[in-house]
Amino acid sequence: MNGWLCFVCSIMVIGILTAFIGDLASHFGCTSGVKDTVTAISFVALGTSVPDTFASKVAAQNDKYADSSIGNVTGSNAVNVFLGIGIAWTMAAIVNAYRGRTFRINPGSLSYSVTLFCVSAAFCCIVLMIRRRAGGELGGPMLTRTLTTILFVSIWLFYILMSCLEAYEVIPGF
Repeated sequence: MNGWLCFVCSIMVIGILTAFIGDLASHFGCTSGVKDTVTAISFVALGTSVPDTFASKVAAQNDKYADSSIGNVTGSNAVNVFLGIGIAWTMAAIVNAYRGRTFRINPGSLSYSVTLFCVSAAFCCIVLMIRRRAGGELGGPMLTRTLTTILFVSIWLFYILMSCLEAYEVIPGF
């Protein structure tokens, strides 16, 4: 079957694990008093991205322009979001339909977080393009690398802070 069985099984396992991690994160948030949105954008996102960071580092070291490391991050997050959540929600919808219930997802502050993320990601891509023109997308002089790292971590912390403030209704969302 040229790998299709492995692919389908892998996608199913990703869906099951995503549902399990989502439930576990929800229980953690309920126990500690943290909203699901905050748990998702901080703990769950960090937990799924740390292994990808190491894979991207290896890819960046083995590629002249580090395109494969950027592609690895993008591809991994796309699989986590679109397939992981999509399959988990599809499975939940099927189970609920079988039981005669309607499956609904509370979007919460999703539009605000997604918009803020897209703006942040676009800004980071612009910084990477400028760095590529200067000859050091992920490399270059130590000062430039350090400043770019500080900038990217600051953008991430700003995203977490603003999303949390919106989730707890300290600032208005959309």
